[in-house]
Amino acid sequence: MNKFVDIASKVDERASERMSFRTKPHIKETIQYAAAVSGVDDSTFAMNAAYKAALEVIESQERTVLRGEDAAAVLNALENPPPPTEALREAFARYRERCLSL
Repeated sequence: MNKFVDIASKVDERASERMSFRTKPHIKETIQYAAAVSGVDDSTFAMNAAYKAALEVIESQERTVLRGEDAAAVLNALENPPPPTEALREAFARYRERCLSL
């Protein structure tokens, strides 16, 4: 059995903002039931679930996890970069024209 952990209460700020949304009756009933069996009110339960999901989404977008062989390939490419291609030289030239000549 999972113990409910109120991660939102650990944010040291006054709760001054409101959020409101409509939902389907079955979803509301499920949230209320889950909150009840967790021993918290449905607002606390829903806010914690949304906050936890938001943190997970942000972390998944801001962090890249590589397997060992992939990390080694990235580090090798950084330490031993290939010579620039003609396409890269052209891209740098366009960048200089557009951005550095302003």
